[in-house]
Formats: sequence, C-alpha cells, structure tokens
Amino acid sequence: MVLRILLGLILLVFGANKFFLFLPMPPMEGAPAEFMGALGNTGYMFPLIALTEVVAGVLLLLNKWVGLALILAAIISVNIVAFHLALDPSGVGLAAIVAILNIVLMYANWKKFKTLF
Repeated sequence: MVLRILLGLILLVFGANKFFLFLPMPPMEGAPAEFMGALGNTGYMFPLIALTEVVAGVLLLLNKWVGLALILAAIISVNIVAFHLALDPSGVGLAAIVAILNIVLMYANWKKFKTLF
C-alpha cells in the first residue's frame, strides 16, 4: 500500500506540475532541451503525458483500476528511464525509483496481468 501511494503521489505531483508549473525546472541544454522543445512544439504531447501521469496517479491513490494505472505508469516510467539514460544521465536516479516502484507493484499485482501474457 505504501509503495502504491508513493508512486501515485509521484505521478500526480509531476503530472500536475506539467499543467501548473509549481516546481522549478532545472535549465536544460543540448539534446535534452532540443527533445523537450520538440515535444512542446507538437502542442499535444506535454498535455497528453501530464494527463496520463495524473490519471495513473489518481487511480493508484484511490486504489481503483490499479492494473490499468500500473500499465499507464509503466509506459511513463520506461520513457522517463530511456530519456535519462540517453539524454540526461544526471536524473536517472529518480527515474530508476519510479521504474522500480512500478515493477514491484506490477509483480505484487501479477494476477491482474496474467491474461495479458
């Protein structure tokens, strides 16, 4: 339960931050800045990512549709880890925490995923 709530809070806070910008963002240069700029220029990617994070976070916090929430969180966490491994290794620590929480929770809820595999 603690891990589910922790992952839910992380997703909710960082997703909401993409809408309301209440957490300071460190300046980016080079490839990470170009990648984020390209996502921003689409006009829909950041809102879509933020909405996905918020929905997954709320579902985890409410303990509703946890399987769906964990699948959404897995999509997000894979991309967070890939971004940091490829473009911004300094942030890979938090990315790894999110991914590990997601993996542990998926393992704990494996019965909900058996039919998928």
